[in-house]
Amino acid sequence: MAALAWLLIPLFAVVGAAIWGSWTQRNKTTGDVAELAGYARFRDAMERTHAGIDGAAREIAPAASTSAVRSSHVSG
Repeated sequence: MAALAWLLIPLFAVVGAAIWGSWTQRNKTTGDVAELAGYARFRDAMERTHAGIDGAAREIAPAASTSAVRSSHVSG
């Protein structure tokens, strides 16, 4: 019986190695393709946003008119 136990140890090691090997060799490129496509869309969007804008002379768009905001404070 002891000999059978010693033979089962390498058998379990081989089965574990086969499972680990198949797990490490799985196809992982599906996530990379989607991630690279998203990065390409981001890069294109950034190029469109900054196209035609001079880096040193960029102006911030003026805020909405402040005359529409009125105080409800009544002096008395």
